[in-house]
Amino acid sequence: MKASDLVVKCLEAEGVEHIFGLPGEENADVMISLLDSKIRFVLCRHEQAAAFMADAYGRLTGKAGVCLATLGPGATNLVTGVADANMDRAPLVAIIGQADTKRLHKESHQAMDSIAMYKPITKWAQSVVHPGNVPEVVRKAFKIAEAEKPGATLIELPEDLMKEQVAKKPMEARKTRRPGADHQAVRAAADLIAKAKNPMILAGNGAIRKRAAKQLRRLARKTGIPVINTFMGKGAMPRNDPHCLFTMGLQAKDWANHAIDDADLVIAIGYDLVEYSPGAWNKKTAKKILHIDFTAAEVDDAYPVTAEVVGDIADALWQLNEELNRRFSASKKLPLHKIARWGKLRAKILEDFATEKADSSFPMKPQRVLWDVREVLGPSDILLSDVGAHKMWISRYYQCDEPNTCLISNGFCSMGFALPGSIGAKLACPDKRVLSISGDAGFLMNIQDLETAARLGLNIVAMVWVDNEYGLIKWKQQNQFAGKHSELAFSNPDFELLAKAFGVWGKTIRKPGELKPALELAFKQKGPAIIAVPVDYAENRKLTKRLGELQLDVQI
Repeated sequence: MKASDLVVKCLEAEGVEHIFGLPGEENADVMISLLDSKIRFVLCRHEQAAAFMADAYGRLTGKAGVCLATLGPGATNLVTGVADANMDRAPLVAIIGQADTKRLHKESHQAMDSIAMYKPITKWAQSVVHPGNVPEVVRKAFKIAEAEKPGATLIELPEDLMKEQVAKKPMEARKTRRPGADHQAVRAAADLIAKAKNPMILAGNGAIRKRAAKQLRRLARKTGIPVINTFMGKGAMPRNDPHCLFTMGLQAKDWANHAIDDADLVIAIGYDLVEYSPGAWNKKTAKKILHIDFTAAEVDDAYPVTAEVVGDIADALWQLNEELNRRFSASKKLPLHKIARWGKLRAKILEDFATEKADSSFPMKPQRVLWDVREVLGPSDILLSDVGAHKMWISRYYQCDEPNTCLISNGFCSMGFALPGSIGAKLACPDKRVLSISGDAGFLMNIQDLETAARLGLNIVAMVWVDNEYGLIKWKQQNQFAGKHSELAFSNPDFELLAKAFGVWGKTIRKPGELKPALELAFKQKGPAIIAVPVDYAENRKLTKRLGELQLDVQI
C-alpha cells in the first residue's frame, strides 16, 4: 500500500477515533488516505486550536489525542498547543508534514528543521526517514505519549516518502503494565505515616489519572488524614467529603497554605512541581515529605524527600493501604487520626466560599459567578478554565466531586486553551455538559474555532468574563509595584452580535439574576453558545489583601 495509507492503518490500530487539524500540500496524501478510514478528521481553523482540542481529548480519555498540520507555518502554529499538552501531562501525538527529502539539504521553500524545534517541548520527536519505518515510528510515538508521565510526541512525514509503496503492516498496540512499587519503600512510607502527629496529603494532577483517586480516597479515610489538592488535582477527594481541605496554589496565604504550614509530614501524591513550586508551601523545609508518584522526585531544595514510593500510584496506594491494615486493623487503631478535628476549618472555608453567593452588585463579583456555575453544572460535567485572572478565582472557588471535571492549564499556562479545548472535551464526553470560562483576552485568541464547534453542531457553552483589559497581569503588577501597572486596556466586540455572526446563540448578562437562567438556556441549544459576563475585578486586590491578613483562628 501507499505509505500514507499505512500511516492511517497504524493510527486505526492505535484506536484513534478523531484527528484535529488543518490540511496542506505536504500532508495531502495522508488527508486523502483518511477519506477511506473510520477516523473522523475534525477540520479546524487554526493549528494551535487543533492541538488544544487534542490536549483536552487526551486528558479526558487517557488515550493520546491526535493533531495534524502541514510543514512550516502549520508546524509553528501547532507549537503552543503541543507544549501545553507536554507540560500539563496530557497524552498527545502531533503529526506534521515535511518537504520532499530531495530538497531538505538546501535552502528551500517552507522547509526548516522542525524536529529540532519540537525536541524541547515533546517527550520524543522523529521524522520518518524510510516508509518501512512507519509502523515502528507510530507505535513508539503513542507508547511514549501515553506512558507516565504522559505528554506530547511528534511524527514528521516527508511528502515524497508518503507517496511510496510499502509492504508493511501496523504493529499491534499492546498495553504496557506500569511497574509496582518497591515493598521496602511501601514499608518506609507506612513508618512515616505511623509516626506522624499532623500529616497532610497533597494531591497533584497524577492523583486523578490511572484510577489513583480511588485508592487515595481509601487512604485518606483509612488514616483520617485530610487532603489538599493543587489546581490540576481537583476531584481527587470529593468536595463534600470531610477529608477534603480544598485547593492550594494562589500567590497569597490561603486557608490550605496555613493548614499545611503546621504539618509534620506531607504525603505528596502525583504532585507535579511544574504546577506549583514547593517553595511556596515549604519555605522552612522542616517538614518530612513522602513522595508517591509514577516517577522519582524532582530535585529541589524546597522538596527534600524523606522517602519516596515510585511506581504506579494506584498500586502504590493499594499496597500502602494493605500495609496499614496489616499493622493496625487487629489493634483497631484505624483511623490513626480524627478527621473531625478539621471540621471547624472546613466549615470556615465553606462559609468563605459562600460569602458572596447572593451578591446583587453589577458588574458581577467572581465569587457569585462561580457559585451560580457550580449550581448549574452536575458532578460529572466538565469545566475548562482558560488562563487569566478568572483562573485564580476558579481554582479557589470552584470545587469538584470527581476527577477530570475541571481542566486547568497550570503547567504551561497557555491563554487560548479553553474554547478549543472544550471542543475536544465534548467529543471525548458527548453526554456531559461542557463549559469553558475565558477572559475576554484569551477568548479572542482562538475565537475562529467557534465556527468549528458550530459546523459540528456541538453544544459547548463559552462563558467570557469581560473587563476590557489583561486583568491577571494588572493584578500581579499592582501587587508588585505598589498599585502601578502598564498599559493593559483594550476594547471588545459586542459578544451577542459576535455570536450572531457565527450563527450561534449568545447573551450578555446585564444583572446577576440573569446568569443561571442563561446557562440553563445555553445548554439547551443545538450548537454552541456564548455568555458574556461583565466582571468586577476590583475584587482581585481585595482578595490579595484578605489572604495576606488571613489567620488560622480555628482550633485544629
